[in-house]
Amino acid sequence: MNIVYFLFVVFVASQQVIKAAETNKNVVYTRWGKMTCPSNAELVYTGFVGGSHYTHPGSASEYLCLPSDPQWGIYKDGLDGHKALVYGAEYETYTYNENFAGMHDHDVPCAVCLVHNRSVVRMFPARKTCYDGWKLEYQGYLMASNYDHAGASKFTCVDHHPDALPAGSSNMDGKLFYFVEAVCGSLKCPPYVNGRELVCAVCSRE
Repeated sequence: MNIVYFLFVVFVASQQVIKAAETNKNVVYTRWGKMTCPSNAELVYTGFVGGSHYTHPGSASEYLCLPSDPQWGIYKDGLDGHKALVYGAEYETYTYNENFAGMHDHDVPCAVCLVHNRSVVRMFPARKTCYDGWKLEYQGYLMASNYDHAGASKFTCVDHHPDALPAGSSNMDGKLFYFVEAVCGSLKCPPYVNGRELVCAVCSRE
């Protein structure tokens, strides 16, 4: 085979591989507060939100989307006090916001979603819509643990039309979700407004 022709064939094949890779990019994100994914995304699994107890100063700060079909390795039943602990999560929304009416103390679901032909997904705080070039996956309210609780959390975008897990309305506490308010001072006001609850948007991009 002519060496020039061979190199040409290799080049064309490599370009096809690169093009295929570029058109087959996928991203995964968690839709907090919902049991389903948006219509453009594939459901990987649905589950229960969990995390460290709101009174515990140690352990991890983030929320977890725990699958509804757990598997086990080597284990020993019974709490022995020498481990990290994971609890379920509850909405602490009281009577604020009609979309969250009746959600107070209910247990929080989650869905892990896969969206095709995207390269990145990001949560934008204080936005209901995406910036140019980004596609909205879902919008919601920015939520986190209460500011005076011992246990920290990450800021998380909870869907603006939340679901609740069935038969999970008892006040058991655990990992908690509170709305997030802006505080003027070092935070510029305007454009922010003191005491106003913040929204959020989860967006993806090719």
